[in-house]
Amino acid sequence: MAMRFRILLWAAAAYLLLPGGAQAQDPIFSQFYAAPLQINPAFAGTTLAPRITANFRSQWAGFEGGYETYAVSYEQSVESLNSGFGFMVMGDDAGNGIYQTNRFSAVYGYRVRINENAAVRFGMEAGLIQSTLDWDRLVFLDQLDPISGPVGQTEEERPVNLNNTVLDIGAGILAYGESAYAGLSVKHLNSPDRSLLDINGNLGVGLPLRITLHGGWEIPLATGNNRREESFVSPNLLLIKQGEFAQVNGGAYFGFGKFFGGAWYRHTINNSDAAIALVGLRHGVLRFGYSFDFTVNGLGLPRTGGAHELSLTVNFDDSREAERRRKRARYNNCFKMFN
Repeated sequence: MAMRFRILLWAAAAYLLLPGGAQAQDPIFSQFYAAPLQINPAFAGTTLAPRITANFRSQWAGFEGGYETYAVSYEQSVESLNSGFGFMVMGDDAGNGIYQTNRFSAVYGYRVRINENAAVRFGMEAGLIQSTLDWDRLVFLDQLDPISGPVGQTEEERPVNLNNTVLDIGAGILAYGESAYAGLSVKHLNSPDRSLLDINGNLGVGLPLRITLHGGWEIPLATGNNRREESFVSPNLLLIKQGEFAQVNGGAYFGFGKFFGGAWYRHTINNSDAAIALVGLRHGVLRFGYSFDFTVNGLGLPRTGGAHELSLTVNFDDSREAERRRKRARYNNCFKMFN
């Protein structure tokens, strides 16, 4: 089974050489709350103090040569300009390095306050997508023997360029108040072409738009004071459409003082995908989370091994000085699960 999957994975990587194969799906973290800029650039600057996030995802761990995705981001609010600035680095590794994609993005968000309790943020991002293929590790159909597996050399023509770097542009909007938020983002507005072969000028090809709708609300369970930390629950919904791919992710995040957890269910419109469980801990400016995706589709959990995901958030908004600044600015919103 491992060999069969590895061959299919290599074939999929080879498919990305073609213009049509460039129509891939972006990686999405199950802990989307811990990678806010990856969901919507309008999140830039939603904390008064700097925020750093780091994410790692290992998908289909039961197969040799599965998928690994990682990301690091930094963002900073500039209240005097009603703005937020940030940058994000994201990498995706398929087949133990056979096909790698790296993204580098600069993000800007601007806030328009509606009243004391509500605001709208507009976000933009621009960056580069770099794709790299290790051609010598690919296996093509003309190399496959039905009994012994991969043999011989392929007759496929080696591309002149095995690296491709393209410009990528996105935008988003985020409306929020003290207890609820809703947002819309559109990635790949310029449909960047990641293919490594030029066929008929690659007309009409490129990464399809990734449209994301997301929202949620925050329900207080216990008010924090000197003796007791606050508790809350945040039901939320995430809908993503990219080309022929679509997914709906619904569930809730629970915060209980220093501890938090969550449960979500992901459906890909055509079939069930996974149930997601989350546990985590806060300490000072640090927040650490671990989640596991239980595969519930036809592949099954024993075959795929599910997906493991780790996140680390360093939010200096939780420092005492930032807390004093937030109180002076009457800063209040519903983003506790993101912060």
